[in-house]
Amino acid sequence: MDEETSPARPLVEVTPAAAGLIRRLRADHGPLMFHQSGGCCDGSAPMCYQDGEFRTGGSDVLLQSLEVEGVAEPVPFWMSVSQYEVWRHTRLIVDVVEGRGSGFSLEAPEGVRFLIRSRLADA
Repeated sequence: MDEETSPARPLVEVTPAAAGLIRRLRADHGPLMFHQSGGCCDGSAPMCYQDGEFRTGGSDVLLQSLEVEGVAEPVPFWMSVSQYEVWRHTRLIVDVVEGRGSGFSLEAPEGVRFLIRSRLADA
């Protein structure tokens, strides 16, 4: 399953707070990517990596490449196929809140973490 053939591809957007953090992380680390695995604990949160640092494969779906104002290139947002099956009819909203997330995600040292808010996608 890929972006072109997925029947009800979720829309992904970012809040202004998330966009600001993405711009800061981009300035510090270069091109970025997101992956949301659907695992337990922090695995169900969107993880931000340097683009290409997390290897994606046949068990992942590219939902969308995010256009973030002030970021030179689109930021790909990947999700595991199993998580995609659960979220396929929702609009995903990447937000940021105070608190420590996963040590693997680039925002961890900032004292904040990305999270997903959602609502049903328009039919």
